[in-house]
Amino acid sequence: MDLSQLLQITIDKQASDLHIVAGYFPAIRINGDLYQLNTYPVLTPEVARAILFSILTDEQKENLLANKEIDLGYDFNGNRFRGNIYFSKNAINAEFRLIPSKIRTLEELSLPPYLYKLIEIGQGLILVTGPTGEGKSTTLASLINEINTKYSKHIVTIEDPIEYVYPKMKSLITQRELHQDTHSWNIALRSALRQDPDVILIGEMRDYETIQLAMTAAETGHLVLSTLHTTSTPETVNRIIDIFPSNQQNQIRSQLSSTLCAIIMQKLLPRIDEVGRVPSIEVLINNPAVASTIRDGKYHFINNILETSEEGGMVLFEKYLAKLYKEGKISKESGIAYSIRQGMFEKFIK
Repeated sequence: MDLSQLLQITIDKQASDLHIVAGYFPAIRINGDLYQLNTYPVLTPEVARAILFSILTDEQKENLLANKEIDLGYDFNGNRFRGNIYFSKNAINAEFRLIPSKIRTLEELSLPPYLYKLIEIGQGLILVTGPTGEGKSTTLASLINEINTKYSKHIVTIEDPIEYVYPKMKSLITQRELHQDTHSWNIALRSALRQDPDVILIGEMRDYETIQLAMTAAETGHLVLSTLHTTSTPETVNRIIDIFPSNQQNQIRSQLSSTLCAIIMQKLLPRIDEVGRVPSIEVLINNPAVASTIRDGKYHFINNILETSEEGGMVLFEKYLAKLYKEGKISKESGIAYSIRQGMFEKFIK
């Protein structure tokens, strides 16, 4: 058994992920479901270690052994994978996420094309949020590639690792990978501000210093796009503020209220026809009412604004779920199971 065979199966089956876990069969995830490849032998710790070490450089091996985990990008047969190799019970395991070679449009992703209007603003902060594995990076790539296709901009990306590789179109794109091209998010972000960027993509906002630098970049005339692992737009606002010490939170609320453009939260739901998954979204657009709510720390009012401001491009998650249900794309059971706000989905489908 070698890794190339397993990566090829992942590609052939159009799986999203490949798991190498010692003590189990290799496994792939298709449309959200995990399947163990029991036509292969169970992976022993020795075999798992050997097939994973076969793709690592000496420096990557040293980093893995020292830090007990490593992120990397890996190209195979014209396809790109994002990998995370890690220790578990003293054995070496891995997860590889298949990155589609073609960057799809919002329409191809079954997302509303009006989201492209967000990038026409030219400056400010756009966040794509949601749990892990819900398509955040894919949506961001679609937005970035739309800029690449239509505008002559300098786009700087800071990623861990680089996922989508953008085609040469109108924009100049500089992609930087953590540990390969830079030593830290914050050093790279500070440096990006001196690289004459128009657009900055930050793979993930992980700590308050990165968030502070991102807001500063947005405040100084740049369009900044990033991700957070949150499950609703009000939670995203709350998470950003809460990550700062209490004595800084008033200042951060004021800064966020003026720099935020929009938050797009998305989850992928099983389609009723069992062919793939369909995204459901919540969209918070920063308007005077939202800005005032953020500034005053009254985040509980955001739900009401979302529900009553559809004409401004806002979308409440449960209303979008109801739309998918009425279009015959998801089941009622899925709508109920994935709802964030108890009872709201059922209210909208009556």
